[in-house]
Amino acid sequence: MDSPKNKWLELIIVLAAPLLSVIDVFIINVAIPAIKIGVHATDAEVQLVIAGYLMGYAAFLITGARAGDHFGKKKVFFWGMLFFTVTSCLCALSMSAFQLNFMRFFQGISASFMVPQAIAYIQILFTTPGERAKAFGLFGITLGVASIAGQILGGYFSDTHWAIEGWRLIFLINLPIGVTTLWAGNKYLEETPGNKSGRFDYAGVLILTLALFALIYPLIEGREAGWPLWSISLIIFSLLLFMYFIYDQKQKLKRNTNPLIDMGLFRIRDFNIGLIAVLFHFMMHTSFLLIIAVYIQNGLGISALECGIYFIPLGTLFTMSSVLASRLIVYFGKRVLQVGIVILLTSFILQSIYFRPGVDGWMVFLFLGIYGLGNGLVLPSLLNLALQNVPPDFTGAAAGVYSTFQQTASALGVSIIGGVFFYYTPQGLQIAFGWAIAAFIICLLLVSIMLFLLPNSRPGAENVHD
Repeated sequence: MDSPKNKWLELIIVLAAPLLSVIDVFIINVAIPAIKIGVHATDAEVQLVIAGYLMGYAAFLITGARAGDHFGKKKVFFWGMLFFTVTSCLCALSMSAFQLNFMRFFQGISASFMVPQAIAYIQILFTTPGERAKAFGLFGITLGVASIAGQILGGYFSDTHWAIEGWRLIFLINLPIGVTTLWAGNKYLEETPGNKSGRFDYAGVLILTLALFALIYPLIEGREAGWPLWSISLIIFSLLLFMYFIYDQKQKLKRNTNPLIDMGLFRIRDFNIGLIAVLFHFMMHTSFLLIIAVYIQNGLGISALECGIYFIPLGTLFTMSSVLASRLIVYFGKRVLQVGIVILLTSFILQSIYFRPGVDGWMVFLFLGIYGLGNGLVLPSLLNLALQNVPPDFTGAAAGVYSTFQQTASALGVSIIGGVFFYYTPQGLQIAFGWAIAAFIICLLLVSIMLFLLPNSRPGAENVHD
């Protein structure tokens, strides 16, 4: 498809997609207190700033991957990046919480179309195992760098006051990166041939999107409104939609009419157990990033810029332990993740004891670093464990379901655990943080149970030669 001298350049271009999509998760967390003031938002509305992005991302992720196959990956990457850049600018121009959350939802949809193309390009451009391993290594490094950069930039811009409010710059930073990527992608990316033999499951996308919205929106807004009848009704309606979605997907599978999700995957026991582990781990992880950023600033009295700096050891140790875990799991299997769970529990216990006003800065660095160390042993390896017993013909579909489940779990974590935190906030931030820590620990214990139920096979062990 491509001359060897250009494929590394093409890789750099497409890596802009995961870079921006991850930055826009992490950069928001530290900036939440500033955004709340800037658009006069309620606690529920600032939860939606994160959850709305994740909802759009989750609902269209499988569709985005299939769009690249259908229309051509360069075309879909270009339009996804263009709309991501435009919606980022519109987020920056938002004058109300409604406008911001509306555009964040579409920003998430844009990310769901551009990010899968980056993964697909790696598989197309790098056909030898050695080069592909290096390319995916750079993909992982990009995610780590994005997480660190997002926290630092979120803190820096939140404390910056130029001609416009500083928090608006966290969205405008996507403009120069997006424009540069669009120019380079148009000039240097090779198009892939489209396969238009199949049809999109547009109805499936619509049902899944409505079901996610009907569940997550009332979980966030209903709590603040005192759980009125409309919120309970929407939650019940969402459950009915999910049930209908499952029925609809099974019927389409029987008729062989390209369902959005191959429901045959859920007959694989280990895959189901892996998905439950993913559910509780990402509920914990994403809500922790939101809550700890709010608590450090409002509970410990630390500035947004300093808060961003405190996340450096978390991101650095996460990246380092992720690389280490990818090697250790070949030899020790799920025990690597179980050790990571113990380290995470240790971090939460230490945070609950020592994170009080006046806490020494080195403790914040240390305990967040311990969290990053433990999470790096768990989070990247969950995909490996979830897919280890999936037949080869199902791996592509399974990866799409996994990614969709991951983003949905993140949105639920922000909605439910974030809701617990904000519910107890009027009683004092330390009390609210204590309840959140309890929720994090419960999630980790449930992940531990799922890991115990999984067999201790060692993914990739057959490729190891002593």
